[in-house]
Amino acid sequence: GNTYTLAANNGTNHIHGGLKALDKQNWDTETLETPDGSAVRFRHRSPDGAEGYPGNLDLVVTYTLTSANELRIDYEATTDKPTVINLTNHSYFNLKGAGEGDVLGHVLRLHAARYTPGDDGLIPTGEILSVAGTPLDFRKPLPIGARWDLLPAKLKGYDHNFVLNDWAPGRLVPCAELHEPVSGRRMKVSTTEPGVQVYTAIHLRGVQGKGGTTYNPYGGVC
Repeated sequence: GNTYTLAANNGTNHIHGGLKALDKQNWDTETLETPDGSAVRFRHRSPDGAEGYPGNLDLVVTYTLTSANELRIDYEATTDKPTVINLTNHSYFNLKGAGEGDVLGHVLRLHAARYTPGDDGLIPTGEILSVAGTPLDFRKPLPIGARWDLLPAKLKGYDHNFVLNDWAPGRLVPCAELHEPVSGRRMKVSTTEPGVQVYTAIHLRGVQGKGGTTYNPYGGVC
């Protein structure tokens, strides 16, 4: 029965946890050896009321480089009041390699026949529509930039949520495959969630990366 007002950091909307969200906090760290490999563990307490959220939130995020050459990220959170939380990372991928250009030639396939349209602020309207006959149809593999000219001029890129075909609660299912023809690299993504967001870095501006590389729009895909 309580109303909580969250920080507005995207016009009138609240995204990514607010103005001084978890990605802008200093976390305590420790390194450790686990049965699976070397790890670094981050801990942070987000106090009751931070960015408008109720409850003291105790967070643990562990990055493990496993003996199988995997990078694994484990998230844990506990709170003393009912609250909302959805922890994730925000990795940008460019399968060409660092500084090798944009991702418009990356070939994308999505296991999704429907999507959730957004309003002018990209906030979902609540509708669920078919991708058929739209530039959002990646049911068959297609270069990300293949239907660029069909996208709205004000968007000129992807920042859309797609509704997965085979989702069922708690079941891990494939949602996306990405292939870069020149390098030959492939990435497969699976999820237990009902949708997958595809973002082609349309708002990336002058971000400095590895080796002095500058990343701009379409420099990566999430």
